[in-house]
Amino acid sequence: MLIDTHVHLDSYSDCEVNSILLRAETVGVRFVISAGTTIETSRRSIFLSGKYPNFFSGVGVHPMDIKRELGDSDYSHLIDLASSSEKVLVMSEIGLDFMDDMPDRQWQFDAFRRQIHIAKDLKLPIVFHSRNAHEECFRVLREEKAYEVGGVMHYFQGTQYDAERIIDLGFYISVARPIFRLEHLREVISKIPLEKIVLETDAFPQPFKKNRNNWTEPRHLRPILEKVAELHQREPDDVEEVILNNMKDLLNHRWDIVNKFIEED
Repeated sequence: MLIDTHVHLDSYSDCEVNSILLRAETVGVRFVISAGTTIETSRRSIFLSGKYPNFFSGVGVHPMDIKRELGDSDYSHLIDLASSSEKVLVMSEIGLDFMDDMPDRQWQFDAFRRQIHIAKDLKLPIVFHSRNAHEECFRVLREEKAYEVGGVMHYFQGTQYDAERIIDLGFYISVARPIFRLEHLREVISKIPLEKIVLETDAFPQPFKKNRNNWTEPRHLRPILEKVAELHQREPDDVEEVILNNMKDLLNHRWDIVNKFIEED
């Protein structure tokens, strides 16, 4: 069983979502977890999770989407959304982004901390984004004791040192398609214990690619698995089993919810 731990399918029409999920099933991807990036996209992801058994949801406000300082009413909305469906499995996608022209950093810090608090209160694993902000992200996670719920560093592209620190914080490393183009990343992934790895595609609409068949989808997860297996000199089936067990550990008691909708092979 393959699980795509991080996608953004909320922007697709219902019909397109159905087709994407069917294509994913043909390569063994049994379910996806679609991240929220705003209150609106979180709500949309939850709606889709109610429509498709193999669609689960995250809830969160992405640092790039903080257009103003978030207030108590915003956090109340997030709590209500995260509590509204058993198919909300994670607090996702939250974090820090310190690229140029990103939202006010204090707004980002405040939102990251408040959303970690929500995750801890609701016992939701955290899926976090970090760009040009690893030191700050790791510090906030440590200070807020995010290890109490654990989670995933999404779309990992960092160094061996980054990987070791995030694992020490009780988080998993999520591997995506950059593994095919970044030599340093392949070296790092080859040294990370398989027991600390999960997989994702970060699939989202990509109209900048003229050929629709080239848009990243959950169906592209199997080649990522095969590359990880190759780097660790293991059989893909063995690696698939290890990563499945990682997901069970990550989701903890929420795996019982998954079992209501998805039958294991």
